[in-house]
Amino acid sequence: MLEVIFLLLGFIIIIKSSDILVDCASSLAIRCKIPKMLIALTIVAFGTCAPEVAISFQSVAEGNGTIAFANVVGSCIVNTFLIIGLAALIRPIRVKHATIKKELPILLIITTGFVVLMLDSVFNPLTPNTFSRADGIILILLFCMFVSYIVQLLKKKDDDKDKIEPKYKNIFLIIFLLIGSIACISLSSDVIVNNAILLAEELHVSEKVITMVVVVIGTSLPEMFMTVTSARKKEFDMAIGNIIGTNIFNICIVLGLPITIYGDLVLENFNLTDIVTVFLTSFLLYIFARSEREVSKKEGILMLGIFVAYYICLIIG
Repeated sequence: MLEVIFLLLGFIIIIKSSDILVDCASSLAIRCKIPKMLIALTIVAFGTCAPEVAISFQSVAEGNGTIAFANVVGSCIVNTFLIIGLAALIRPIRVKHATIKKELPILLIITTGFVVLMLDSVFNPLTPNTFSRADGIILILLFCMFVSYIVQLLKKKDDDKDKIEPKYKNIFLIIFLLIGSIACISLSSDVIVNNAILLAEELHVSEKVITMVVVVIGTSLPEMFMTVTSARKKEFDMAIGNIIGTNIFNICIVLGLPITIYGDLVLENFNLTDIVTVFLTSFLLYIFARSEREVSKKEGILMLGIFVAYYICLIIG
């Protein structure tokens, strides 16, 4: 009973914190006269990645490659197919031309590079799939490419003539609420995951189901509530930018940085289905965004269908 109470409390906190985070991020962009996409790609995306960062560093430090890769692979799949799918189902997500031309191709390049680095056994059947320190360095270099784009975006002023007044006008209050809401989101997602695991164990649910469903989806709750809330408020740059930034940060930093620091990891329990599905996350998002410059409700349903199909294969397999 106590686990259920903490679960409900965690959900209430994370929903309200996500609401504040969207308003603060939007207000910060308006006050500083910078594109909202920049805030979504950096502060919001990196802030909501806190649970994944903690899990990845801990697992890589302990030499547990399965948890580290399941964390990143699962997060990319959940972020795109589940979260964007849900957001598009609530409200079709309009995508700006600049996002289709720049941010989404960067995500596609980074995801493709990540997928190629996972295919050691394809190029040499005698070699097991291993993620080496050199692979980690490649991911860090790809992240540097992304940072160089962020620097260019930082120089660009937002000249939107139809800009509305920010909800929060005091810059110090905005920064305080921004940090506070990110902290509340991270802590409440921790509470949700921990109590969900305890509840699942009491109900005698298998460890595999707990890891892939409760932990991976649980640590993606910050992105989920942030993106869905952004879509509901018609803050489409925040919605799409949060996922683009989060997936790039997950691949390059959450995985690339600890492997660069701690060394090689052997990829176990990962097959072609996982690798292809990860590639499809960025490829289909790019294709869908190009069609009429929005991710429609039908495309959102298709994304959710792919997510369900993948998880059925995962649990059955």
